[in-house]
Amino acid sequence: MGVLVVDDHPVFREGFAALLRSIDEVEVLGTASTGQEALRKVAELRPAVVVMDVAMPELDGIEATRRLATSHPEVGVVVLTMSEEDSTIFDAVRAGARGYLLKGAEPDEVVRAVTTVAAGGVVFGAVLAGRIAEFFAHPRAEAASPFPQLSPREHEILDLVAGGLSNGQIAARLFLSQKTVRNHVSAVLTKLQAADRAEAIIRARDAGLGR
Repeated sequence: MGVLVVDDHPVFREGFAALLRSIDEVEVLGTASTGQEALRKVAELRPAVVVMDVAMPELDGIEATRRLATSHPEVGVVVLTMSEEDSTIFDAVRAGARGYLLKGAEPDEVVRAVTTVAAGGVVFGAVLAGRIAEFFAHPRAEAASPFPQLSPREHEILDLVAGGLSNGQIAARLFLSQKTVRNHVSAVLTKLQAADRAEAIIRARDAGLGR
């Protein structure tokens, strides 16, 4: 079973890859540090499973998962992230992820998720599975996003930009590097077709963000 590990944090990426290499039935075909690199390596290496981080430069994990679901539907994606936010969980599910685990998951839970998804199954971990079941048992209306083309992370960053925070302040608030924040801001400007940061702020505030 071939696996590709995608995460922009080198220590976590290599540590997770080392964990998977200790499993007899798993072959780590490679690693990637961005969503764009992940797409290229999937086309090249043809893994059975991609373990995908969410917040990454160039292309976030949710959008990369969505593109993989279209271009390589045979590849199972397990999203592995720090985020427990409902919006991130359901965005991952809608994008086509077949697994969703938190980075604090026990090694045996991670291994079970990867092998289950490789076999065509779906796994979301005990805690998240309960929340998903509750969501569908008691659906609640979701407010329409004023900028549906943005990923959850990009929307969050636009909200902070509209609130007057600098890249450095946003990085500190979200525990990201300033380089990652700059990449996200650049992606936001591109997706909004905004000429500059000032125009993006005006449009975001008009939509109710930054308050």
